[in-house]
Amino acid sequence: MFTGIVETTGKVTRIDRLSESVRLSIAAGRVSEDVALGDSIAVNGVCLTVVSIDAPELVFDAVYETLRRTTLGSLAVGDVVNLERAMVANGRFGGHIVQGHVDGVGRIASMRPVGNAWQVHVDVDSNLMRYIVEKGSICIDGISLTVADAGRSSFSVSVIPHTWENTTLSARRAGDALNIECDIIGKYVERLMGFSTSANAAPVSMDMLVRTGFATEVATDSW
Repeated sequence: MFTGIVETTGKVTRIDRLSESVRLSIAAGRVSEDVALGDSIAVNGVCLTVVSIDAPELVFDAVYETLRRTTLGSLAVGDVVNLERAMVANGRFGGHIVQGHVDGVGRIASMRPVGNAWQVHVDVDSNLMRYIVEKGSICIDGISLTVADAGRSSFSVSVIPHTWENTTLSARRAGDALNIECDIIGKYVERLMGFSTSANAAPVSMDMLVRTGFATEVATDSW
């Protein structure tokens, strides 16, 4: 598990493309100082496993499903990526729950300075927007951010100077693709609300909760 607090950036040094996978070599800087084979590293928000170490260079395999869901397949030698090691149990939880399991790809619609921050608008598919709420958490290329506004097919975030200067966001431009991971809590709630444990069981809904005495009509109206 990760927190979305990027530790440093690295640079892609080599890409070996196979039939349905890619092997990435990344100069990882200080992140490479405390890793072992099999460790998980978030690369632009994608959880990858370290398969080889030649510090400061780390090597990762990205398989077909990862390439299909993320922007990793479009990386080129020399590209800069955000890096974060897996969270340690005795560390501070500075961001939000990030699994490194990217839900889909969004595209930057616009970027503009607002005061000392940057406002970034991102277009995403509607199937992702249902998990994105105003003031909720979102992970963009491995960066934990707060949603400023959420529409039907886009959302915006406000990026503070520290994040802007210490991640890859400052090098992004309108039209660039981004890895998007939505908050896991919303996905679990949606699944539980529609899941039946047997063929005869009704899905959980406010109507069912009212009928079984677990909620009131007033609560139904407030929803």
